[in-house]
Amino acid sequence: MAQLYFYYSAMNAGKSTSLLQSAYNYQERGMTVAIYTAALDNRYGLGKVSSRIGIAMDAYIFDADFDFVAHVSNLKQQGRLDCVLLDEAQFLSKTQVKQLTDVVDNLGIPVLAFGLRTDFLGETFAGSQALLAWADKLIELKTICHCGRKANFVVRLDEHGHAATAGSQVQIGGNESYVSMCRQHFKALVWKHPALD
Repeated sequence: MAQLYFYYSAMNAGKSTSLLQSAYNYQERGMTVAIYTAALDNRYGLGKVSSRIGIAMDAYIFDADFDFVAHVSNLKQQGRLDCVLLDEAQFLSKTQVKQLTDVVDNLGIPVLAFGLRTDFLGETFAGSQALLAWADKLIELKTICHCGRKANFVVRLDEHGHAATAGSQVQIGGNESYVSMCRQHFKALVWKHPALD
């Protein structure tokens, strides 16, 4: 039975690596996958899912107007489709997450979505919020803060290397712009709670 999976984490936990490994596992068994990534994030080229460890695969791109049911239905009519893999799932709209539930429930195709849970202010993205509510399985991928604790927040750095405390929710960037931190260090920098020892 097909299910909707949401793999979430802070940055640098290996979400894209896990997606690419899942795609490879399906393909190694002679199965067909459809990989999607957000048009917003073109750091490694438009229509590419890339991992920091140097592996990449081509992907379909989605934007705010993309219809997953129509696209996946079309792919399925062209031939076998065994799984949908989706990177940058935080950029999905609520409507698109509903479409992904239809891909699972009506088309019988499992969907594995990978994305951030929260933004640089600790607020959920629309896509992540809907996935947290509607996914069949929630899987947290873990990374660590510089102090060694589990990092579950992302701090955005400004042009001076200081923690940003305001701004647009979406700003594409990598290690030069974002650092994953534990809640205590995040609170000290972004919410301006007393500093840690």
